[in-house]
Formats: sequence, C-alpha cells, structure tokens
Amino acid sequence: MPINIEHILLELESLPKYDTQLSLQVTADGSSGEGQLAKLDYKEEDFNVFAYDIPYTNSVLSELGMYRTRLMNMKPKTCYSYHWDPTKRMHIPLLTNENNFFVIDDEISRYPADGSHYLIDTTKKHTFVNASFESRLHIVGCVNA
Repeated sequence: MPINIEHILLELESLPKYDTQLSLQVTADGSSGEGQLAKLDYKEEDFNVFAYDIPYTNSVLSELGMYRTRLMNMKPKTCYSYHWDPTKRMHIPLLTNENNFFVIDDEISRYPADGSHYLIDTTKKHTFVNASFESRLHIVGCVNA
C-alpha cells in the first residue's frame, strides 16, 4: 500500500519544533532515545511507545513493525560520518530531492518521497549526504528483518 506522505506531513505540523531529530516512539518510562544508543541504558526494541497523537503516522509505523522511530531532518550541505547500525532501518522519505543520497558499501542509492518505504541495510558501512540547498526529512525506524 502506498503511504500518504501529505497526510503524514499534515499530522507532523502538530509536533513540537526540533532541530535535527525528534523521537516518535519512546520507552515505557518516557526516554526518547535520541542520539547514540551506546550511551543509553536501553535496547532499541525498548522504544516502542508512541510519543504523539498522530493516528495515521502511528498506524503506518505499526504496520511496518517499526520501533525506535525518529523524524530525521538533515540540513542542507551536510553529511553523516561513515558508521554501522546494530539493526536494519526502515526509511519513509517525506521531503527529499535528487541531491540527497545514501552511500552504502561505496554504492550510491537515492530514495524518492513517492509514498514508498525502504528497508535499508544499515548494518553495512554507510553514510547519508544532503548535497542540496534544501532540508531532507525522513521517518527512520528500526525493524527486525
């Protein structure tokens, strides 16, 4: 089923302002899990409680089996360091363009905001580059795949 990106973007307007990321799922005790997991006393699977009343978005995350889900805003002309994640990540592109791309094991991949979701093997060495003059926005969450 295609994801209604416009519906998600409309729901996201109700969320608090943030800079680069906002947790959409928290732990049972309310921890947000933003930043490096190694510095936290939780497992990724512990971030499974919806933090906001955004019914359509939460239903999509549930259907896809996502946890530790975050809204990730990448500013123009920025890049992440090369790294590996402990689990694969599901990406739902919301705002992107042709100058936004992943580099995974030295291969470039682009994922359009067309209502699709993408399972990305981030257990491999990877980075993301926003080589544009516009912000890029994805929903990113862990999955058991």
